[in-house]
Amino acid sequence: MTASSEPMRGGARSMGSGAKTSAAATFSLVFGVAALLSVLTAILASVGLLLGIIGVILAVVGLRMSRRPGVTGRGVAIGGLVLSALAVLLGLALAAGISTFINNEAAVDRLEKRVTDLRDKLND
Repeated sequence: MTASSEPMRGGARSMGSGAKTSAAATFSLVFGVAALLSVLTAILASVGLLLGIIGVILAVVGLRMSRRPGVTGRGVAIGGLVLSALAVLLGLALAAGISTFINNEAAVDRLEKRVTDLRDKLND
């Protein structure tokens, strides 16, 4: 049996593969997931917006780092960029919707009337 026909033992790392995943790419994915979950709760949308911006910055850094020899993580950085950008867009859309609603006096009056009606029903 020759050395090339034997199965590899110990995985690729023990064979001298020194490629490491970019930490910035990994953190961009983590921040992207956290940002998206925060924005989708709507209560933490401002936190999600901030996390999304940080995730986008880290993804760009991760993409640049993945170009270096011996550094991997391009796919992870792209995933982090997509999730972070989606969180930022959803956060901005939510903020725009809330500010539009608040600036609409008729909508605020309708909401106030419904809250008052519900409060009166609870007191009965």
